[in-house]
Amino acid sequence: MPPAQPSGDPAPRDGSLPEAALAEFGTHAFGLYVHVPFCTVRCGYCDFNTYTAEELGDAPGASRSSYAEAAINEIRLARRVLGDRDVPIDTIFFGGGTPTLLKAVDLGSVVAAAAAEFTLRDDVEITTEANPDSVARWDLEELRNAGFNRISFGMQSAVDHVLKVLDRTHDPMRVPAVVEWARQAGFGDVSLDLIYGTPGESLDDWATSLDTALACEPDHVSAYSLIVEEGTALARRVRRGELPMPDDDDLADKYEMADERLSAAGLQWYEVSNWARGHEHMCRHNVLYWTGGDWWGVGPGAHSHVGGVRWWNVKHPAAYADRLAAGESPAHEREVLDAEDRRIERIMLELRLVEGLPVLALDQSGRAQVARLVDEGLVELATERLVLTRRGRLLADAVVRDLT
Repeated sequence: MPPAQPSGDPAPRDGSLPEAALAEFGTHAFGLYVHVPFCTVRCGYCDFNTYTAEELGDAPGASRSSYAEAAINEIRLARRVLGDRDVPIDTIFFGGGTPTLLKAVDLGSVVAAAAAEFTLRDDVEITTEANPDSVARWDLEELRNAGFNRISFGMQSAVDHVLKVLDRTHDPMRVPAVVEWARQAGFGDVSLDLIYGTPGESLDDWATSLDTALACEPDHVSAYSLIVEEGTALARRVRRGELPMPDDDDLADKYEMADERLSAAGLQWYEVSNWARGHEHMCRHNVLYWTGGDWWGVGPGAHSHVGGVRWWNVKHPAAYADRLAAGESPAHEREVLDAEDRRIERIMLELRLVEGLPVLALDQSGRAQVARLVDEGLVELATERLVLTRRGRLLADAVVRDLT
């Protein structure tokens, strides 16, 4: 089962926001996240809010064919809640699940609804995630015609036995083909997602995955260490002793290998787990998250943030669709962040970026740690900003604890 939601205060049934949050709306970049919760197979390591057709059955409102309609209803709700202020959308990101299990025309209809309700910036970034085996050449052409200009393929690994442990079903040889199809369809931004640290993955296996990814000449690469999340099939296999837990030293070695090889190929790190071929190929949607922007999360279980208010939707697709059909908000619970909460979150997120964190964002106790962290080689101090070194990136969570 997907993980439990965090706990918060009950969200208003009409989705209304505090006046202070509405007054702040428009002072930051604004994005739309669209969660598509459908998967063909649930991967053993995944703890996202996703469902297979067998899990959903015939529940009303839970079908792929009606999902776009429900998402559009929430976009219209967002417009009513946020009022008439002219705040165009900077970025739209379709995640999942597997968004491309929906027809391209359905995904395009959600984009069109967002444009009709809010308008889009001329340089809007519109991304969809996709599994390599969930798209054909004509799907990519239709997505591009619908306005999508960025695509992120879930490659994860180029090694069969690693993919098997992760319960990934695609043929790794398909990745170069789908990247080429995306280029031919006119996508100017193609990203590949990788996972390292899977039980049984050797350094040579990881090197093979990196080399295979780089041979595709992507504009962007995300590389995340495997996390064994409670409640997943992978966690149960580890608990039974069938698989070992990922080893911290192994993870560090693989991160360093990734940074060296990606940097040598012209992809520079801009966030701890993300590399891009120049500023113009950074994922602007994720940068919006990391720099305190506002976003409305559409879909079951999706999280949103506007003006210091964070909320999350009911998780089941049927319950989500039922709320919207009744004219109610699908928001389940929310929390209002105070100034100290927001300051700490800023430290946690901005420190992960290549631009670093202004020293002025730290309180007195945090500033007292700076000299020691510099001496230990974990951060560099440049123009009154703290920037993580490569070693600091490996220990980013510990650095954040010291500074907060």
